[in-house]
Amino acid sequence: MSETIRTLSFDEVVDRLLRLKVPYHQNYLAMYSSWYGGIITDPALMMVPIDDHLVHRGDGIFEAFKCLNGNLYMLDRHLDRMEQSIKAPALSLPLSRETLVQTILETVRRAGAPDCLVRLFVSRGPGGFSTSPYECPSSQLYIVVTALHMPRPEKYEEGVTLLTSSIPTKSEYFAKIKSCNYLPNVLMKKEAEDAGVDFTVSLDAFGHLAEGSTENVGIVSRTGEFLVPKFHRILRGTTISRLMELVAPLVASGDLTRVEETDITPEQAYDAAEIMMFGTTFDVLPVVRYDDHVIGDGRPGPCFRKFLALMHEDMRSGRDVLTPVGR
Repeated sequence: MSETIRTLSFDEVVDRLLRLKVPYHQNYLAMYSSWYGGIITDPALMMVPIDDHLVHRGDGIFEAFKCLNGNLYMLDRHLDRMEQSIKAPALSLPLSRETLVQTILETVRRAGAPDCLVRLFVSRGPGGFSTSPYECPSSQLYIVVTALHMPRPEKYEEGVTLLTSSIPTKSEYFAKIKSCNYLPNVLMKKEAEDAGVDFTVSLDAFGHLAEGSTENVGIVSRTGEFLVPKFHRILRGTTISRLMELVAPLVASGDLTRVEETDITPEQAYDAAEIMMFGTTFDVLPVVRYDDHVIGDGRPGPCFRKFLALMHEDMRSGRDVLTPVGR
């Protein structure tokens, strides 16, 4: 076997990378790497060192936010959450926040797509393969801009399906850190795809609704209450948090009776007038079937339509957007 496996030279590896073309590379638009010291646009070169603790230990945090019509939506909120996430693992940003924002803007500009998704990773950095964080001399920053893929229109028009997950939730301590250790989330997504449903939702140790693999969940009760799981046991989603602010006036108008974080059992969700999923990419999606239960009349409800309209108006308003350099 040793005679059939060649030792490749540096030039042979680089040549192979430059020739490497796979279909999914068309979605990778630009990457900033503090390890490289700049921005690259060739997908074959968008790599992270194997000894970066982000790779072999999940020792890093990340954020994902989108750019629509050349405008970054809720960037400050995502960066605020990132700064909270890096406190627990005692990570440090290799750039000041001001320089970070400018680096994000320039990377998006180089991507050349007015609609895109931006992922930001702060890692412990390269330096060894043990679990010790002290073997890594310095943290690293990676910013990756990819194509934005929205759900098919029928998901908004006809609704999506939801299944209770069998995957245990993260502990309260780790649930509130948006770390790169996402194995439970990956298994939840696998579970959904294997079962032929759109999403799964986990239950906490007390049997209450928690969160999806990368989404938050909320219900509208038959008495008009908009209820979401308590955030102290799950990650506080930027989309659902913003939406709770946007829908608050609907209580005064009588469209809702209250907006609140609370414990929600699956049985309460089965009996809800509406269930919705919330996420950065798709904003809001209506759930029409949860486990074996039809939700409401089995069609997207009026609150979903109002909520989605409020999100779209918020994006158009420019209240919480930042325009990249050169646009």
